[in-house]
This record gives sequence, structure tokens and C-alpha cells, in this order.
Amino acid sequence: MAENQSKHKTAIYPGSFDPVTNGHLDILKRAAKLFDKVIVAVGDNRGKKPLFTASERMSMLKSVCKSMKNVEIDSFTGLMIEYAKKKNADAIIRGLRAVSDFDYEFQMALINRKLEGEIETVFIMTAENYVYLNSGIVKEIVGFGGSAKDLVPKEVEDALRRKLR
Repeated sequence: MAENQSKHKTAIYPGSFDPVTNGHLDILKRAAKLFDKVIVAVGDNRGKKPLFTASERMSMLKSVCKSMKNVEIDSFTGLMIEYAKKKNADAIIRGLRAVSDFDYEFQMALINRKLEGEIETVFIMTAENYVYLNSGIVKEIVGFGGSAKDLVPKEVEDALRRKLR
């Protein structure tokens, strides 16, 4: 077996996941087919004011990902690329919904390559039925009493309803 075929491949899927959506899960399921291990890394982004604590977001992710045997849930603070190095990751997974996402994600991929050239960024296009979906939209829908069915798992919608009461 060639050297690169025997190596265990690990990817980091970072994000705020506030809350995790079906779009996130679509990307995660597809990434889990490509890598031996995917670490979903809940970030503490200073620029965002999350609705859920990091612990609550991790708990939701653990619940909705329990059937994915090669997926691990973790959290990090600081630079994501430093976290990826610490975890010996081979790749960083980034989901793309639209061209508008690409500009920012491309910039981040280039700076991460500059900081750590051995870790690749892998872009996965979201499924077409999730192109419009983001956590902010879900929070707004549920906050106004709308249904988030087909947008987030049931337990996530229930947690949103409790939090936004």
C-alpha cells in the first residue's frame, strides 16, 4: 500500500453552529465520507454574539451526530489553524452556499495556507435545497413563531423555541 493511502486522514469542520442546521449536517455527512475522521470544532468567535453557549452548541451537535461513527465534536478558541495543527489535521472543511461565500472563504484559505502550508482547505458545495439556509435565518423564523421543519433537526428546533421564548 502506498504511503499516502495508509495515512489516517483527519479534517476539521469549524464553525459557530449557532445552531447547527441541516445545511451544516449535509456538508458534514459528505465530509465524513471523504475523511477517516472529521472533528466538528465549535469556535468562540469574538465578532459574534451567539444565542447558545459553546457547551449548548456542542451538546446539540453530539445529539444530532451520534450515528456518525467517524465524527467527533470539540471546541476551540483562538486561531482555527493553530487548533487544526494541534489536532494533526490534514484538511479544513468549508461549506459554500453561494458565490458571496467564496470571496471570504477563499481569503481565509489563503491566509491559513500562509500560516500552515501542510493543511489543505477543502470546499464542499452545499446541496441546492440548502443554498438559502443559515443559522441567523433559522433563529429569526423560530423567534417569530414559524416552523423550522426541514431546516434543522427537531431537537435543535425545540432548543431554539425554549431559548427564544
